[in-house]
Amino acid sequence: MKRIYNPGSSGFAAAQCGKALPFRLHDFLSFIARLCLAIPGRRSLQSFFAFRTVRHSLTAVCGGKAAQRIIAPLKRKHLGRKSAFSILLISQLVLATGSFAQTPRPSRTGAHSALTRDAFTPADRRLVERAIGATCTERIRDPQGSVPIDEMQSRPSLPVNNPDAVAGARRAERLLPTTRKLVINAIIQLAKEYDLYNAGISRARINSATARVESVKRVKADVDARDNASVALREPRTIEFGTIFLAGLRSDEAMISVLAHELTHIASGQSDSLRPLFRAIGRRAATRTGLRIQGQRAEELSCDLVGAVAARQFITQTGSWEPLPRRLARAFEHNCVDDDASDEDHLSPRNTIRALFTLDVSLAGELAGGTIGTNIMGSSPVLVQSERVARASRL
Repeated sequence: MKRIYNPGSSGFAAAQCGKALPFRLHDFLSFIARLCLAIPGRRSLQSFFAFRTVRHSLTAVCGGKAAQRIIAPLKRKHLGRKSAFSILLISQLVLATGSFAQTPRPSRTGAHSALTRDAFTPADRRLVERAIGATCTERIRDPQGSVPIDEMQSRPSLPVNNPDAVAGARRAERLLPTTRKLVINAIIQLAKEYDLYNAGISRARINSATARVESVKRVKADVDARDNASVALREPRTIEFGTIFLAGLRSDEAMISVLAHELTHIASGQSDSLRPLFRAIGRRAATRTGLRIQGQRAEELSCDLVGAVAARQFITQTGSWEPLPRRLARAFEHNCVDDDASDEDHLSPRNTIRALFTLDVSLAGELAGGTIGTNIMGSSPVLVQSERVARASRL
């Protein structure tokens, strides 16, 4: 902090800084006392206060030299009292200003409070880990549980006419119109949550992004894509699915989460319309997880988050006899891998689940608090071993 060398303005500087006044109060009061003692006998101080408090206002009101001759005798008679009163008034003003500057302002509360929105407690962290365990445990029990992507990678390619691939392609085509609407709603919802929808420019970017989603009309099966799905931004009307991926996503909830991911890439487009939203989501996830989430990683995670929001909206809108946690888990089960590798553009699959649950703790609570299993204590070695045994029995 810089030192303020002008003793006549130290109090005002303290009022601005909010901390200096208590340490200079003694010096300031001593300075005021010396001024009060010096007023009767020092013409320089009289001239100083006459100039600051009287000269301009009297000239403005009365105007000219005649006014100065009339006022001069009165000025000499009352100058001492007026100057002392001025010093007292200034000292009270400075003390009041300093007290106000040091009074802590109340923190913001409500829906837009940064403290409330960004809070992530140790209890939340434990809940997230339990939710990851619950998700991957349910994948084993659920007949419609998705195949983990590392297992997909190890399988041989499937022809386009493979029955499981055909069933997956039909599921994707059937759900595409519904997913388009869900993605548009999810993008707007997240833009509002991250305070990016109120400004005119940001709203225009969001609206252009959602318009691109409406242009996607086709799902194409591709043998060479294997366990991936992709879009070409130069021709944003088709989503290409690897046949292995189509066969491995065995539920509507899983298919919607992946369709929504690809639609979000198309929504952002070549102009990167959703880049501000991707950055905001990446920053929050990085803060809560301690992971490096920037650039393409932030975009991939944001697309996954839109997929999770879309899947949950779909579950809310469609009735089912199945337990809610089971249906929620299906949106994440393809990330329940043994080989948890990452690259420059993607978080590892399990860290992807972790980041998504830290961004939406209520979703983690719905999964971990459900009755989908008796052992939902996180990704322990025992749980991982049970997953491996279950996979071997399926093959």
